[in-house]
Amino acid sequence: MLGYFGPAGTFTHQAILGLRGDPRWGALVDDSRPYASVAAALEAVRSGAAEAVMVPIENSVEGGVTATLDNLGDPEAAPLQILAETVVKVTFDLAVRPGTQLGDVKTIITHPHAAAQTRAWLETTLPGATVTERGSTAGAAEAVADPSSPFDAAICAPAATNLYGLTPVAHDIADNDDAVTRFVLVGRRGPCPAPTGHDKTTFVAYMRANHSGALLEILQQLAVRGVNLCRIESRPTKTTLGSYCFSIDAEGHVDDARMSESLMGLKRICQDVVFLGSYPRADEVAPHLPPGADDAAYRAAADWLKSLRK
Repeated sequence: MLGYFGPAGTFTHQAILGLRGDPRWGALVDDSRPYASVAAALEAVRSGAAEAVMVPIENSVEGGVTATLDNLGDPEAAPLQILAETVVKVTFDLAVRPGTQLGDVKTIITHPHAAAQTRAWLETTLPGATVTERGSTAGAAEAVADPSSPFDAAICAPAATNLYGLTPVAHDIADNDDAVTRFVLVGRRGPCPAPTGHDKTTFVAYMRANHSGALLEILQQLAVRGVNLCRIESRPTKTTLGSYCFSIDAEGHVDDARMSESLMGLKRICQDVVFLGSYPRADEVAPHLPPGADDAAYRAAADWLKSLRK
């Protein structure tokens, strides 16, 4: 069974529906189950209740989704692995009960991220409206669908507008036309998908000690081997104030020589490294490698060293 961070009608639901054509997961999509939180969805994988779940990990406007990053990176929890990623364009409706007009909207409910991504539109179009931030965008739509609701409108995904029988009085109200959210399909630890040439590897590096140059030491392990980063974020380890780890997406696959040697280097210098998988990039962009960073160069160097030892 597949699962996702619900409820139905969210962008996460839209992301998992996008797997319908996938040869491995497509047959399971229509029976996928929503979970009330990211933690509950990931725990379903750990317990065996779900084979894999879809959760948000990064938004182009709001940044990393901390609930996902912290849960996946927890070194004390049963290990999980990212199997695939997908990117969904963020577009919002201002959805109302049938008969309500745009000028009637005085109270709005939505998710905090949606509120942040539509703030300028609201200030321009509905400057007097009160916005309540709560739950999810789909939950907001469900609340507005109740005739006794104190809210006049929901800011939600178009899927939720349709699901709860609401009427959009405004489409595509996001302030940033290029806003997208990245989602990851997470399963139990196992073999990584085969390299495609346009892959991404995700891991969390825990510093051995907080000292001058500690982050530089981590980055050097990647930079000297020609590994480019797609994302890096510091997250508190939740032990002592000022103690941080680094959640990282890097270009390449664990089977690539440059990536495997980088991970070995990190394992030597770090207190811990939580490996979260290598998987195809959603945008299918291949990395631009500097001289000496491809597998052929690593093989040639290994052969040269072998010849010296003879």
